[in-house]
Amino acid sequence: MKILLVGNGGREHALLWKLTQDAPDATFFATRPNPGMAPLARAVDLAPDDVEGLASWAEGNDVNLTIVGPEVPLARGIAGVFGRRGLPVFGPTSAAARIESSKAFAKELMQRNGVPTAAYRCFTRWEDAERYIQEEGAPLVVKASGLAAGKGAIVCTSTEEALEAAREMLEESAFGDAGREIVIEEFMEGEELSVFAITDGRHVVPLLPSQDHKPIGEGDTGPNTGGMGAYAPVPSGTRELVQRVEEEILLPVLDAMEAGATPFRGLLYAGLMLTADGPRVVEFNCRFGDPETQVVLPLMDSPLLELMVAVARGGSIAGAEVEWMEGSALNTVLASEGYPGSYEKGHEISIPEAISADPDTLIFHAGTRLEDRRMVTAGGRVLSVVGLGRDLEEARNRSLAGAEAIDFTGKTFRGDIGWRAFAPGPG
Repeated sequence: MKILLVGNGGREHALLWKLTQDAPDATFFATRPNPGMAPLARAVDLAPDDVEGLASWAEGNDVNLTIVGPEVPLARGIAGVFGRRGLPVFGPTSAAARIESSKAFAKELMQRNGVPTAAYRCFTRWEDAERYIQEEGAPLVVKASGLAAGKGAIVCTSTEEALEAAREMLEESAFGDAGREIVIEEFMEGEELSVFAITDGRHVVPLLPSQDHKPIGEGDTGPNTGGMGAYAPVPSGTRELVQRVEEEILLPVLDAMEAGATPFRGLLYAGLMLTADGPRVVEFNCRFGDPETQVVLPLMDSPLLELMVAVARGGSIAGAEVEWMEGSALNTVLASEGYPGSYEKGHEISIPEAISADPDTLIFHAGTRLEDRRMVTAGGRVLSVVGLGRDLEEARNRSLAGAEAIDFTGKTFRGDIGWRAFAPGPG
């Protein structure tokens, strides 16, 4: 079997790691793989968003399955381009991917179909947004409607902050085209949870819930990033909660998308806030999340590939179930100094052999590259250091030991990933 993986970040490295275990005899290809992925897949020298080029390459090389990691190729229609050539692809069409590429579309879909989410208004004109913010007052969340690499949501604790965020997006193009339209939401209190679900458009197979940590600083302080770490399982992510999410959120959204002639097939990611009134949607993504994928897949005891093949070939996954290993996984992201703002590249990375050789410490590459036979930094988020353990404390200790041992100039990470699970309970 020939499998093409589109993408070359931490999420794609984790996907490739899992899939090579599911199908050790398959031949894997990846688009410009990072140094961590390179030993596992043959390189395809095409950009992940070159959808026409990738379709031609896959067709010419008799690829049996293409799996799309990042959101940009999906938003640009890679699934449709492959589908028109009869090439099986795991990922939604561009129309269905609007659930991520347009927050305005997602909010309207939820509102029409009674899916619980924050109250909101959408704006394209600064004057209208300014008036609304002045009337509503803080706290508010201001979001770029389009794709902003996970950095387009700003939690504003004062009216002045909200006005500045909206003005920067609409007037100063702080997020480019992604911020031409903005969504202003009520601030929701609670604990966040990430739920992935494999879907054939009608049925869902939820995966193990995880918890992401978006802000750059410990104690969830500072600007939002693409994610500074994650862990699984999450104490609040009970079987009963997942069933409620499936019934109240996932299936109603899938039904609405099918009714709107935009059926969603692939991986639907629901970012949730667990409020006093129950789970409410913060956002949807149309693909696996990063850094959550790096903790969910190592705990997956069942094959992922079987589900992906069924969905990509237009089949049904009704009745499918996933088995999970005992234990926990915790991911500490090592980032470049300055991220999520500007940062330097090209700093040499040192990974001790003892860390690389530890089977309970997994290192997934993201922003790395080889330069004169040296591994150097090449992005904001550089590496994911995943610790596995019998419990979350053991997993955290392994992850932090790896994070401390790996070295590069400007290394930045949070030492408090999973803090909610370790926080003392009430009383």
